[in-house]
Order: sequence, then C-alpha cells, then structure tokens
Amino acid sequence: MRLNALLGRGALLAGVAVALAGCIAAGPAPSSGPRTTAAAPANETKDRITASDEPEAQKRARARMELATAYFGQKQMTTALDQVKLAIAADPNYGEAFNLRGLIYANLGDHVLAEESFKRALQLNPRDADAMHNYGYYLCQQKRYPESNAMFAQALAVPQYAGAARTQLTQGVCLAYAGQLAESETALGRAYELDPTNPFTVTNLAEVLYRRGDYERARFYIRRVNALAGVSNAQTLWLATRIEHKLGNWPGTTEFGKQLTNRFPESREAAAFTRGAFDE
Repeated sequence: MRLNALLGRGALLAGVAVALAGCIAAGPAPSSGPRTTAAAPANETKDRITASDEPEAQKRARARMELATAYFGQKQMTTALDQVKLAIAADPNYGEAFNLRGLIYANLGDHVLAEESFKRALQLNPRDADAMHNYGYYLCQQKRYPESNAMFAQALAVPQYAGAARTQLTQGVCLAYAGQLAESETALGRAYELDPTNPFTVTNLAEVLYRRGDYERARFYIRRVNALAGVSNAQTLWLATRIEHKLGNWPGTTEFGKQLTNRFPESREAAAFTRGAFDE
C-alpha cells in the first residue's frame, strides 16, 4: 500500500510497505477454506490429495493470482486488478484474491471497495491473519486507530501466525500515528524481540524513544542501524544527529551531521542540519 511518512522526518517506514506486499504472495492453493471432493466408498482406501485433484477453475484462479501479485509488486495496479477480477470470476470463494483486491483498491484511492474487499476476505476466511494485518493498516491510514489496533490484535491472536513480527512493527507505527507513544514502544519492543535484525523496527523504536525523551536508549538502537553502511540513510543519520544534540554531545552531533551532509547533501534532513533546525 502507498505510505506516508510517519513520526515526522526522522521515521523510516519502508519496511511496512514490504510487510504489506509480502502478505499477499500467492501460495500453492487458495486459503479460503477446505475444498470438498466426492466421498469414497466405504470399502475403498482414500488416496492422497495432490495437485491433479484441484479443480480446473481453482487452478485458473491461482494462476491469475500469481500474475496479479507480480503486477502489484511492480505497482501496475490496473493490470493487477484485471487479473484479480479474473481470479475471482474463476473462484468466487478465493479469500486471498479479495485480500489483494483490497490492497489494490486502497492504492487506487477507492476506499469503499477497498474496505468491502477486506471484509469479504475475512468473511471467507475468518482466521486469515494476513488479511487482518492489511485491513488493520488500511484502517490506520484512514485514522481509525482503535479499529486498526483491534484488527492487529486479532491477527496476533491467530495461533502459529508467521507474520507476528511484521504486524507488531506495523501496530507500533500506527500507535505512534495515534499519539500513543508508550503503547507504540511496547509493540515495537515486541517486534524487536521477534526480529532484532530488522532495521525498520530498530529505527522506528529509536524514533519513538527519542520522542519520549529516552535519549540514551534511542542512541543505542539507532547506532546499530547507522553501523550498517548499506542500511543507514539520511533519516537514520538525522535521527542520530538529533539524539546527540539532545544529549549535549556536540562532537557527536557534528560527526553525524557531517556524515549526513557529505552522503546526502540534497536531502531535506541535510538542509535542516545546516539550518540548525534540530526540533523541526
């Protein structure tokens, strides 16, 4: 889904976009519930269910979903929508297709059809934590924060949910949007426990700690990100600069500020440093 900057200029939220896109990857079969087959006679041994047993309509729907997912990843929303429509026409009970349909309509700005799509996905598969995650983030973008938080909580309550770290990260981001910084810190801390190597989690946690005035802990986390040459950027260096400034460490402020202006001279963060606008 399309993202706006969170927590002002210091936030790094690209990881949330990755998380959302990852939710809709097509699997080997639709997840809209068990498929029924004709019952075997009582005296006949049941055979294993394999791909050849999948009805042709469902195979077509799955193939269309794979194409739709690829087009969505390339931001070709209209083409992705065409493929999703064909998937749903082939299999009207394909919950994952409605989940992706919701993401596409959200990107296109059609909020009525986006919400309708997410609700239909969850009607078809009430335990689809990925659809809950995406719907929760959609609600967050609409500033419907209590509903958003409740949807994330539902996703996290699904047993053996593989995307818990991603959802905790997104929940933490949305709680910060809502101004609930203490709760945001808790959610981001849980995301960090689940995946301490995710730079998006670490950066957002540092940003929230900075906003809460916990500068020493914020420094600890953001330095982990800035130590990675291929990960640090204008936002992470600017956050480190502002933290050092708050701590009264002028050499540290100067060091990170120089890195910022040398590496990203055209960035708005570099311009803010040049102006001395640490509290913008």
